[in-house]
Amino acid sequence: MLPDRAFFDRLAAAAKAETLPRFRSRLDVVNKLAGGYDPVTEGDRAAETAIRALIEAEFPDHGILGEEHENIGIDREHVWVIDPIDGTRAFISGVPMWGTLIGFQHHGRATMGMMDQPFTGERYYADGEKAWYSGPEGERQIRTRDCAGLEDAILFTTSPHIFLSDELARYQTIEDKVRLFRYGIDCYAYALLAAGHVDLVVETSLKPYDVGALIPLIEQAGGIITTWDGGRPEAGGRIVAAGCKAVHEQALALLS
Repeated sequence: MLPDRAFFDRLAAAAKAETLPRFRSRLDVVNKLAGGYDPVTEGDRAAETAIRALIEAEFPDHGILGEEHENIGIDREHVWVIDPIDGTRAFISGVPMWGTLIGFQHHGRATMGMMDQPFTGERYYADGEKAWYSGPEGERQIRTRDCAGLEDAILFTTSPHIFLSDELARYQTIEDKVRLFRYGIDCYAYALLAAGHVDLVVETSLKPYDVGALIPLIEQAGGIITTWDGGRPEAGGRIVAAGCKAVHEQALALLS
């Protein structure tokens, strides 16, 4: 038995009950990274615990790959990929550009996913065939948009500081060509791409849980998401997502 939209909604609601009351509140923040800054809060851990409890009760034979707790059965046929708060830096800064990512894989291939933004009340969902938006604007199927090329494209990345020196030079060749570039909205950028508002997202050093829920969202909205060398993106790493083939091919030529 496979999960349906109602179950994804239950998972998102369980996470929301842990994250939203803590948003814009006084939080204890722990840094997970020696020599850098990788924050985690009690909201991250509590939300993932809530999601895992529902999955383990409903689908005990499924594996779970999550950011904050131990992985379970990640070589199984069905695996959930969870990032309870993607964009923790935004979360602890009071900026509503974070989201809960809930992905689902079959034999290692991302097939379903949801990005939930509790503060704005928006959910982006891929059901295995199509991508959907629900929120203040109602509910509708979403599609990426056509774009003639990089010169007409809107580009997002989390920050130019995420790139290593050789990566930064390649990224900047793209930034120099696009019509508009913006920084800093993490998973929300991919949701906007799936909904046809932006054209390109370029990032690096991503983990599987950073993209697991976003891959099916983009692909089922008509977009393309790969690694910089054109490979499958489930393992994360250097990622490029585009709304149409022309922009993806031009970006890939500069990145690879």
